[in-house]
Amino acid sequence: MDLAFIPSPSRGVLHLGPLPLRGYAFCIIIGVFVAVWIGNRRWIKRGGRSGTVADIAVWAVPFGLVGGRLYHVITDYQLYFSEGRNWVDAFKIWEGGLGIWGAIALGAVGAWIGCRRRGIPMPAYADAIAPGIALAQACGRWGNWFNQELYGKPTDVPWALKITSTTDGRVPGTYHPTFLYESLWCVGVALLVIWADRRFKLGHGRAFALYVAAYCVGRGWIEYLRVDDAHHVLGLRLNDWTAIGVFVLAVVYLVLSAKLRPGREETVEPGAESDAAEAEKAGGKKAEKGAGSGKAAASEAPEASEAAEKADVTAEEKAEDAGDKDGEKAAAPAREG
Repeated sequence: MDLAFIPSPSRGVLHLGPLPLRGYAFCIIIGVFVAVWIGNRRWIKRGGRSGTVADIAVWAVPFGLVGGRLYHVITDYQLYFSEGRNWVDAFKIWEGGLGIWGAIALGAVGAWIGCRRRGIPMPAYADAIAPGIALAQACGRWGNWFNQELYGKPTDVPWALKITSTTDGRVPGTYHPTFLYESLWCVGVALLVIWADRRFKLGHGRAFALYVAAYCVGRGWIEYLRVDDAHHVLGLRLNDWTAIGVFVLAVVYLVLSAKLRPGREETVEPGAESDAAEAEKAGGKKAEKGAGSGKAAASEAPEASEAAEKADVTAEEKAEDAGDKDGEKAAAPAREG
């Protein structure tokens, strides 16, 4: 009898009237917002303009979604094009199925287009968004939990995942929650990149390369635990070979980049520094105007008080004169009588 386990949601979609809210899509959307928010903060610290990361994400995100779906459909084509399957399901992205390798590859193409339009060096942009991408993956992996998919081998550990669905040949039971393992690993990768970037001042794409290499290490052992259908080459799952190849490329880039282009970019966005300087000048002028207005008010205050005192004195004198005249008028009839 299992004493503890992670329960699976009874359903992966919540209907708000006629509008379906799917857990998988919701996790991806949250991940995109997290990546853009963190990337924007890091970009500003590097000397870029606020909003630039979001502008380029408008290109990168759609390309990434298409690339992730293409990789999944190509590597798992039997799910959509084999006998008894409906090829139209290949377009149902909300039901799950995004390959991170395709998402990063084609997303980079979209980011390159956005960077080129803004005159921004692509490596600097990649360094800024690297931790955010890792955290976006951490959020997105929870979409697999909603869909009860991509779990690992059977286990009875206290943190086992309870699978209840029988769709597509699933067997109810408790399994390794590989979605949770990868989510936690991605959080660790993000923290590693942030630390290394602060410690070693990574530039020219090296922070992004570190993210890629670190993620591949984790993906390798997590992939080993998974039991879903996959193509095997020489006894290893296809994604394992992909992780090994991408890891080697990332390490090679790290080494060569450090030798050929040491240090960090001094300017990441043309014109951003001049904008900041103008903003500071504008703020200084406003402060000076405020101080000048304060001095003028202070100098006018004594004059106003003197005028008020003079007005009071004049009023008193007028009142006294009026009183004297009234007294004289009242005394005149008395003398006459």
